[in-house]
Amino acid sequence: MNQPPRPSVPPLPPLPNNPAGRPASSIRQESMAPETQFMPAPPSIGQPQPQHRPPTPNLPTSPPAPSHANLGRSPGQPSLEELIRSAFDQGFSDVHLGIGEVPRMRDRGEMVPLRYEPTDQQTFMSWLREILTEDEIQRFKRELEFDGAKQYDFARIRINVLESLLGSAMVLRIIPLKILTLEQLRLPDILRTVSDSHKGLILVTGPTGSGKSTTMAAMVDYINKEHAKHIISIEDPIEFVHQSRRSLIRQREVGMHTLEFDNALKASLREDPDIILIGEMRDRSTVNTALKAAQTGHLVMGTLHTNSAIKTLERILTLYTAEEQPAMRTAIAESLVAIVAQGLCRTTDGKRAGFHDILINTETVKDYIRQGKYDEIAELMEDGEYDGMITANQSLFNLYQEGRITEEVALEMAPVRNEMAMRLRGRT
Repeated sequence: MNQPPRPSVPPLPPLPNNPAGRPASSIRQESMAPETQFMPAPPSIGQPQPQHRPPTPNLPTSPPAPSHANLGRSPGQPSLEELIRSAFDQGFSDVHLGIGEVPRMRDRGEMVPLRYEPTDQQTFMSWLREILTEDEIQRFKRELEFDGAKQYDFARIRINVLESLLGSAMVLRIIPLKILTLEQLRLPDILRTVSDSHKGLILVTGPTGSGKSTTMAAMVDYINKEHAKHIISIEDPIEFVHQSRRSLIRQREVGMHTLEFDNALKASLREDPDIILIGEMRDRSTVNTALKAAQTGHLVMGTLHTNSAIKTLERILTLYTAEEQPAMRTAIAESLVAIVAQGLCRTTDGKRAGFHDILINTETVKDYIRQGKYDEIAELMEDGEYDGMITANQSLFNLYQEGRITEEVALEMAPVRNEMAMRLRGRT
């Protein structure tokens, strides 16, 4: 479908704190819309400082730019690229923007307000025009929701635009272009062994913002370097971008490279894959197809929003009726390789560390899954260090013993606080 041409925007001159005249980062449109076009974002000119961090000297204020360069922003408001670059440079994970609200960023789990005036309609719309085409903006106005992803030269961003009581808002998740390795993330060694599996189902679970995608990307990157496989991913939207190495990797985004998630997943079985990466195990149909693929000789990797390995099993089974559950328990027992439940906690050096609840599907675990004996599985995890299993409480306690987290953090994040308190008392 033809789209009306955009008015041309004159190029921007270098700003005072950009003597090299770095060109504006180009944004590659990779949203859900099949028809896309792009508009260059203005160059970054600084970083707003979060309030809770130690004060640093203020950056020099640039003179007001011409109105055409501000893209309609109100005076004193930054460009969207400035905000995104600031979040990326300071290690923040998300940017929250909304009409009538002060811009905020998420710093290791906490929301940090920035030193800007509340966002007005004019500024918010200018930010939308930096990253969305006019067609995408109109689609958001019709549907009141928009999901997509864009790429700058320094990071990718996952975009969600929404309507709220105060007006339009958006949340931007910052995704580094560089994929960290299993070693750099200090993930358990068992994940390397799990990634070497030739078939079966691997689930990486955890709440939103727990690093599931980062862990999954590190596992896929390991496979890509070590094994000659064909990997197909189906994501909504694509987050980490992989380049084929020993493996051939094909990444598909729902709405851009396929119209329907379920259709793409079913079609992937006919595309000669060795590994199928599913962005999220979202419903019964997805679980059915994933189990079928795992049972027919493929390795399937997917995510779920659950807090522990045991709750992951229970969550999957709630998708089925009581009459169907015995057959599904058998299917899961035969297909499952591992469940890796993950959380993030603050460390003593001001960063974040992952803690894990890992279930490895040994022969004994298979029997317990078939019988629905989840309490016995939990006991096996407590004593399954030899097989690579660990509970979240054990993982947190290990971080405490290493001096990486405080006693308060260990208690706060522990799924079983009484048991953690007993561990800590035994330690002291």
